[in-house]
Amino acid sequence: MIEYKGYLGTVEYDAQAKIFHGDIVNIRDVITFQGTTVNEIEKAFRDSVNDYIAWCEEEGVEPEKPYSGKFNVRLSPELHRQIAILAKKRRVSLNSFVEKAITDEIALLT
Repeated sequence: MIEYKGYLGTVEYDAQAKIFHGDIVNIRDVITFQGTTVNEIEKAFRDSVNDYIAWCEEEGVEPEKPYSGKFNVRLSPELHRQIAILAKKRRVSLNSFVEKAITDEIALLT
C-alpha cells in the first residue's frame, strides 16, 4: 500500500502488459493510476489524488474524506440492548463502549 494525504492506494503488477496499476481503496469514489516503474506509479498515485481534489473543488463538492471516523454497525436487538446496558452501568456512551471494545480487540491481535 502507498499513502498520500490520507488516501491509501494498492498497486498490482500486470506481467503481461508490463505495467503497474492501482486504485485508491479507502473511499467510495473510483480513482485509478498506472505507471511502468516504481517512481512512475508513485507519481501517478499522487497526481491522481491531487487531480481528484482539484476536480472536487472545481465542481464545488467536498472530496470524500478517507475514514471519517463514522461507520454504521448492524447488531441484533439483543446485543444492542446488552451493550447499551453495560455502557450505562459504566457511565460511558455507547460509542465509547464500542470504541474501547474494538481497541481492546486490536491490542490482542498486535
